Amino acid sequence: MLAAQYSYVVLHEFVVMPDHIHGIIEINSSNWNEKIKSLSELLGAYKTTTCKKIHLLGYTDFAWHRSFYDHIIRDETAFENISNYIRNNPGAWEK
Repeated sequence: MLAAQYSYVVLHEFVVMPDHIHGIIEINSSNWNEKIKSLSELLGAYKTTTCKKIHLLGYTDFAWHRSFYDHIIRDETAFENISNYIRNNPGAWEK
């Protein structure tokens, strides 16, 4: 959704868990042809859009938490470690 709506967003690893999501979002700020939204603005847009769709499916009690946890990935090793964590998280959920 975000990558389709915002040309400067690249989604890497992403997984939806039973009560939260994990994802790596890259914001390519070299695209100066449009206003670049902050991560907070992007996640706000994501939460708003998905919440509306979830409510339309009949889950009217659904609500996102107000905040989120972010971390800047500074090198390839960190990127690989976090990607592996996201990929393996669903299998670890039941444990």
